Order: sequence, then structure tokens, then C-alpha cells
Amino acid sequence: MTNISIKNLLLRFRWRILFTFVLVTLEALTGILFPLLIGIAINGLLEDSFDGILYLSIAGAVALIVGSARRFYDTRIYSGIYCKITPEMIENETNKDASVSRISARTGLLTEFVEFLENSMPEMITALISVVGILAIIATLNINVFFACLSLLGLIVLIYTITGKFNYKLNANYNNQLEKQVDVLTARDSIAIKSFYQELMRWNIKLSDLETMNYFVIWVGVIAVFIYTPITVIGAGVLSYGLVFSIIMYVFDYTGSIVSFPLFIQQAIRLKEISARLAKP
Repeated sequence: MTNISIKNLLLRFRWRILFTFVLVTLEALTGILFPLLIGIAINGLLEDSFDGILYLSIAGAVALIVGSARRFYDTRIYSGIYCKITPEMIENETNKDASVSRISARTGLLTEFVEFLENSMPEMITALISVVGILAIIATLNINVFFACLSLLGLIVLIYTITGKFNYKLNANYNNQLEKQVDVLTARDSIAIKSFYQELMRWNIKLSDLETMNYFVIWVGVIAVFIYTPITVIGAGVLSYGLVFSIIMYVFDYTGSIVSFPLFIQQAIRLKEISARLAKP
């Protein structure tokens, strides 16, 4: 069995996964149009025109159909992948004379790869498409707001460049402790069990504290962009109600996508550590 990693799983099951990625892309591209179409609909209604409402309805119907089809397909595809790779991992660990405790823990860790592909990967693709698409649209609407949004993205990259290695180390320590779980429970020693979970939660708290600090800094940037946007848009003399609404909605959607990146980065760091763990002899 090849090493378990997101890259290897994507390559191995590429044709099954490709279709769901196409559906995710279509869903995301449709979603990007909503704020603009709402703005057009507002301006149209002010002029007694329902064309904007029609376009908005069509986009909504497309997003609903594509999104439903993708979720229906995802569940079956990723359930099949999990049923394929889990027995292979167990056989591989058994051949290495791994303990039942380690095999049990790593089976649980393996689930995180499939859950990432099924749940987080579509969200990540949607967020990436949204960020790129929204930045392109905002650049055409107001260049100052565009640079403010770009600065927020740069802030997130800087934060996780600084804290990435420490985050990886904390995940390694957490997983080291987690792999002892079955042995501790089998021993039926109440003192040892209590000590085990106290230690496990100690590493969990350290991970949470690091994420909280990152969250605080990022949201300072988000709030600054929220405050800056209406000031600069109104100050630039934009008088169209629909356009003002669209810009503010795009910034709102952009920040919603951008603040999901820390979660994806955290998951990627954790899966990288698990992949290295599963590859050990």
C-alpha cells in the first residue's frame, strides 16, 4: 500500500473525485454571482424592471440543483474510498507487528483523511474560487477595497508561516498521546485513565490556545476591512444603491471565505503529521 496522504488519495482515486470537484467548481462560480445579481435586481426594481429578479432566480436554481447532486454523489464516493483504504492500512500495520492500540488509533486517524476529502476539500475549493473571483470583481468596482482585501489575505499567510512548525509539533504530541488510548483503557487503572485524558486534553488546550491567538489577530484585520469598506465606497462618490450593496456583500462574502482558511490550514498540518505517522515502519 502506498503512503496515505491527501496527494496520494487524490491521484489514486482521481477519476472518482474529479467529477465532484467539477460540481463544486460550478456551484462556487454560481455563488460568486449572487451579490452582483442582487445589486442588479435592486437597481432593476427601482426602475420597475424584473429582469434582475429573473437572472437571480435562474442562478439560484442552478446552485440548488448542482449542490444537491454533488452532495448525493459525494457520500457514495467517499464511503467507497474509506472501505477500500481502511482494510489496506490495517493489513499494513499488522505486517509491521503493530499493537492493537496503535492500529485502533490509526484507523480513527485515517477517517480524518476521508472526512477532509468529503467535507473540507469542497469547502476549500469553494473558498479559493470565491476569494479569487471576488477579488477580481472588487478590483473592477473599487481598487482601494481590493487592496484592503488583499492585505487581509497577506496577514493570514504571514500568521501561519510563523506558527506552522509549532502547530505541527503540537499535533504530533497530541497524536502520540492518542495512540496510547486502547492500552490505557485495557489496563483498567482508574488513576492511569485519568492521567491519560488529562495529558490528552493538555495538548488539546495548547492547540486551541494557538488557534485562538491566530483567530484574534485575523479578526482584527477582518473588522478593519469591514469598517474601511463603506467609508471608502461612499467617499468615492458611489451613488448607485445596488452597487454599494454589491460591494459590501462581496466584502462580506470574501471575509467569510478568508476566515475559513485557518481551519483548512490547521487540518492540512494535522493530516501532514498523520501521513508521516502512518508511513513510519
